[in-house]
Amino acid sequence: MSSNSARKVKCPRCGKDSVFSPENKFRPFCSERCSLIDLGHWANEDFRVPTEDGASVQDINSDSDNDIENE
Repeated sequence: MSSNSARKVKCPRCGKDSVFSPENKFRPFCSERCSLIDLGHWANEDFRVPTEDGASVQDINSDSDNDIENE
């Protein structure tokens, strides 16, 4: 697929047009900067995937600590 006919999508970070093709190694982001900003938000736990039962990370960690203490 040539760059002229490549599909364009909105960058999930900044909203600019981004080429969605193998030539864009940062896809779906428009640039390395937008990709790294998004990664930083995940690393800081600004984004979270909801759990089915609503358990928080602290609940899960304390359960794991209790399991270790009981061994």
